[in-house]
Amino acid sequence: MSSRTSASYSIIVRVQIENRPGMLGRLASTIGEAGGDIGAIDIVRQDKGLLVRDITVNCGDDAHGERIAQAIRGIDGINVVNLSDRTFLMHLGGKIEVTSKSPLKTRDDLSMAYTPGVARVVRAIAKDPSRAFALTIKRNTVAVVSDGSAILGLGNLGALAAMPVMEGKAMLFKEFGRVDAFPICLDTQDVDEIVETVVRIAPAFGGINLEDISAPRCFEIEERLRARLDIPVFHDDQHGTAVVALAALVNACRLTGRPLEGLRVVVNGIGAAGVAIIKILLASGVTDIVGCDTRGAIHAGRTDNMNPMKQWVADHTNAEHRHGTLAEMLVGADVFIGVSAPGVVSASDIAAMAPDPIVFALANPDPEILPEDVAGIARVIATGRSDYPNQINNVLAFPGIFRGALDAGAVTINEEMKVAAAHAVASAVADDELSEDYIIPSAFNRKVVDAVAAAVAEATVASGVSRRR
Repeated sequence: MSSRTSASYSIIVRVQIENRPGMLGRLASTIGEAGGDIGAIDIVRQDKGLLVRDITVNCGDDAHGERIAQAIRGIDGINVVNLSDRTFLMHLGGKIEVTSKSPLKTRDDLSMAYTPGVARVVRAIAKDPSRAFALTIKRNTVAVVSDGSAILGLGNLGALAAMPVMEGKAMLFKEFGRVDAFPICLDTQDVDEIVETVVRIAPAFGGINLEDISAPRCFEIEERLRARLDIPVFHDDQHGTAVVALAALVNACRLTGRPLEGLRVVVNGIGAAGVAIIKILLASGVTDIVGCDTRGAIHAGRTDNMNPMKQWVADHTNAEHRHGTLAEMLVGADVFIGVSAPGVVSASDIAAMAPDPIVFALANPDPEILPEDVAGIARVIATGRSDYPNQINNVLAFPGIFRGALDAGAVTINEEMKVAAAHAVASAVADDELSEDYIIPSAFNRKVVDAVAAAVAEATVASGVSRRR
């Protein structure tokens, strides 16, 4: 059984209880003994001698929920009427919808929104295509594109299974960045077909957010789309993670008194996120970086288990040509950033790092090392999970990045814009708030999006990639 309960595995148990003293207490005790965490108790109705209640319970996983329900069924005088999964209830019918901005109440409304009035707008755009940004949804709409080949770390489950994640991403765009987004799940995993399909649908969108596409294919898809489109193309699994990781690292350096440029960093996992993290660190002035994979350190001249992106890492990092295992690379390092797999480092590995080590164990759902295993060893630890402090959460980055890019009429998203976004995220944590357990702002800090958007828009103009003054 999982030791941690979560709303993501919460259930609603509808029970019929004999209306006599002590029954609710027995029910609550049984749930607690089974490891459940009661969130709410609601009365549905009261019949003669019976109470019908809905009990909301956070569980550790699906099996844990079933065990809790079974324990409730064993109480004399209580009947389980229904068991619902709250996460599945939220997804019924999908999580997003399209609504009209202008009401159609009269004949005049219809004649302007559609024929014949719309023809004048069509001709205006045909004459000057740039007016599409002012006269259509293009200026504020992003396509969230996936082929379902790398869904949430669950693997290659296909386009249809990717839909709930892409709908969720569209929700986050709207809720946090006021950006309209729509899920586009492609029933192909052929690179050429994906690129051609996105290019064909691009006229309707002001930006493209690539999501859950496996490495190394994701690198080629993004690179080719960036070359062919004059709108921002952003692979969030790469760059969103990198932006928030840099923000957290900036604040970890503030806390520990280190200069960013003097860090010795080890990055484990040279996939989409790992390569993007290395690139943004290099763009921020960090020079001593070693990338590692299952074969150990990546260095110039290595031929085993290489691909084009690992070769790029070999060519641009590890200037001292260090060889060896991940554990050997960690000796004396200031920072460990893991975007790999659970359990790949030990407490003794972290203890061998430089004083006050900074550990970002970002593998999901299980990190490279659990925070409790390095308590008192690591000075700062961050994960990708919401149930630990310092969550490296992409929602701190991509809504503000696209908000700023769209506002500035960006034709691309470059490294300058990403670095600006990271520093904006970091600046949301004031000096008097900064601590080992708070190096990154909450995902629900609504000031972050506006700060990121402003910084990105300014960087867009400064780096010469804005179509507007």
